[in-house]
Amino acid sequence: MSNPAPRRFSGDTLVIASHNKGKVGEIAELLRPYASRFQSAGELGLPEPEETGDSFAANAELKARATATASGSIALADDSGLAVTALGGKPGIHSARWGGEGRDFLLAMTRVNAELGDAADRSAAFVCALSLAWPDGHCETVLGRVEGTLVWPPRGNHGFGYDPIFAPTGHDQTFGELPAAVKHAMSHRADAFRKLVARCFG
Repeated sequence: MSNPAPRRFSGDTLVIASHNKGKVGEIAELLRPYASRFQSAGELGLPEPEETGDSFAANAELKARATATASGSIALADDSGLAVTALGGKPGIHSARWGGEGRDFLLAMTRVNAELGDAADRSAAFVCALSLAWPDGHCETVLGRVEGTLVWPPRGNHGFGYDPIFAPTGHDQTFGELPAAVKHAMSHRADAFRKLVARCFG
């Protein structure tokens, strides 16, 4: 039995399931050719659902479905983080939580380095799940990833999160050092967006 064809985005309004203004702006810019109006869960006063999923995809779907149901519009959510090979994929879906209540990523990066210790394998990947949900509960979900190596100490002031300790494969500079345009062309989020556009927007 063949898989059903993916559902395509239609209409002019897309709700971005986030309260993070920076993330909302970045997503809106990437999808501007495909929708004429963008709203965010924050602007609509929608609560942030508890992320109880056990994977990036599950959390992205949970957030997208909650926002689509509450808003009555098609909604897009992402869930992303750092997966370190020698730590069994941690911090993974808990990437932000490793920075404590204040989401201090210097603290989070320090913890990753401490837990790695003198492990020979310092490979890691950034992973991004994007989920597009309709008010009837239907979801289309894609995964993007970029492989790399962890360095210490942190380098560079660009980007955010774990970017200053992540050097993508084929580059000596970290995501914290690379120009934004270079990073965005190869990032896990860019990979996921290419797949989502081909599946639901292109």
